[in-house]
Amino acid sequence: MPREAARTALTHVRVFDGQRITEPRTVVIDGDVISADTTTAGSRVVDGDGMVLIPGLIDAHVHLHGSDTLKQLCAWGVTTALDMATWPPQLLASLRHSQGLTDIRSAGTPAIGPGGPHARIPGMSADAIVRSPQQAGEFVAAQVSAGSDYIKIVAESPGDGGPDQETVNALVASARTHGKSTVVHAATVGAYTMALQAGADVVTHIPLDGPLDRADIERMAGGGQVCVPTLTMMEGTAAARGVAAAYRTARQNVSALHQAGVPVLAGTDANTQPGVPYQVSHGQSLHHELELLVDAGLTTTAALRAATTAPAHHFALHDRGAVTPGLRADLVLIDGDPLTDIRATRAISRTWCAGTEHAPA
Repeated sequence: MPREAARTALTHVRVFDGQRITEPRTVVIDGDVISADTTTAGSRVVDGDGMVLIPGLIDAHVHLHGSDTLKQLCAWGVTTALDMATWPPQLLASLRHSQGLTDIRSAGTPAIGPGGPHARIPGMSADAIVRSPQQAGEFVAAQVSAGSDYIKIVAESPGDGGPDQETVNALVASARTHGKSTVVHAATVGAYTMALQAGADVVTHIPLDGPLDRADIERMAGGGQVCVPTLTMMEGTAAARGVAAAYRTARQNVSALHQAGVPVLAGTDANTQPGVPYQVSHGQSLHHELELLVDAGLTTTAALRAATTAPAHHFALHDRGAVTPGLRADLVLIDGDPLTDIRATRAISRTWCAGTEHAPA
């Protein structure tokens, strides 16, 4: 059973500070925040000798299906989940502000074209279809009114049934007018070019169908745009389609973006949605994603930042992402050093979601 927020002192624990693992210290959880007062008097003491404390993990691409989704994420140390499409709005509303569980941000209903693969997903909302630039403003206004934290747009290669370039451009522009960032799904080289031409803030997925154009890589790096490659999904999709070798292309594309200085965030596309190429497990998959990012050329430090400080920065989650006094007590205590071996993130001793303690899966 979760332990409600209280004053807890983690003693003799080494801390990932975003760059390195510190010497042993004391970290105090006071209610739902990390306290600046590190005295242990009046606290329940947890001896963290030999363990490492990291910020709660952030999965930058999930899909939510119910409260069990949040419980599963939390059990694997994922304290924040960035949802990239959940409908109907009533389901999403029921999952927001779930006390003591994984905290969420969401795009709500995504913008899709009338003929692409997403239009054929069972249960997809008819409100998701945007047929022309003239409909873009109405769609974005509706999502903002419904409480969307950012706008999700599904781009397909030209001619594959997604919104055309002018419509994607209009959706991005309308989102900016409302002060919302945009996340564009782009799983092909052609869709990536569309997303970048439109000025998307974040591009999610990474092409399997060929190498990214060098001009697109340079444009992305120069424009400060962010990539969430979802390598776990791309690996699974390639295997499901019988083209496992195509995953090497995806990995090479991530390497090229990272080497060019494009920020790479950890996201999995975790889902249980019928009709999609591959169903990715919630929570556990983020640890596999970190391993795949390291395999693609990120250092262990960069990979861990990709699931902590980096998504907190790029999604303006200024109250989390680091083990710092005053921030939310979103924390994961692990038995190992993830900078030596990224697989150590799986060895979870316990997790705190805004100060509420949970046992591992």
